[in-house]
Amino acid sequence: MDYFELLEENRRPWLDPVALRQKFFVLSAPIHPDKIHSADEAQKNAAAKKFVDLNAAYTCLAEPKSRLLHLLELETGTKPKEIQQIPDGLANLFAEVAVLCKQVDSFLPEKTQNSSPLLAIQFFERAQEWIGQLEALKNKLGVLRGELDDGLRSLDAAWVNSDATGRQKILTDLEKLYRLFGYFNRWNNQIQERIVQLTL
Repeated sequence: MDYFELLEENRRPWLDPVALRQKFFVLSAPIHPDKIHSADEAQKNAAAKKFVDLNAAYTCLAEPKSRLLHLLELETGTKPKEIQQIPDGLANLFAEVAVLCKQVDSFLPEKTQNSSPLLAIQFFERAQEWIGQLEALKNKLGVLRGELDDGLRSLDAAWVNSDATGRQKILTDLEKLYRLFGYFNRWNNQIQERIVQLTL
């Protein structure tokens, strides 16, 4: 299924998130289950299926990594190969995320096993220090995310102004960007998960 077509969008790497959300609401409003309660069973089933498909399309296209994966699959007919090697420019950041997460993972069991009210304050203060370090690293990832978004907009401009031959080169660059968004999402999720665990 072509999610771009379903949401009446042109196939392209960048979509404005606000405009995409508005388009989703416009297309899904008439078939929302609350609006079709008086329809017959066949119409309800058809509307429910279309509503589910629109939700899936919006969820996919709203997130850059899944949008790029979908675009690459539509344009090339295959899913990009998974490559486990971290790009050279991200190796230091990968190590920083890994080390900090490992340190927090070592601290978390101590915090959860503590039953002493006297030590609770010390563990709380240490947890706040870890949260501060995780937040700082998350901010660093936020800068990276901004750079990825800028790169995606730049490739989108080239995509819109290219013919089929020119798009083949752009697809290679989009595949690299797809992987970078994957690293960003994974690391951001790992950090956020530990921040949540430290606040419990």
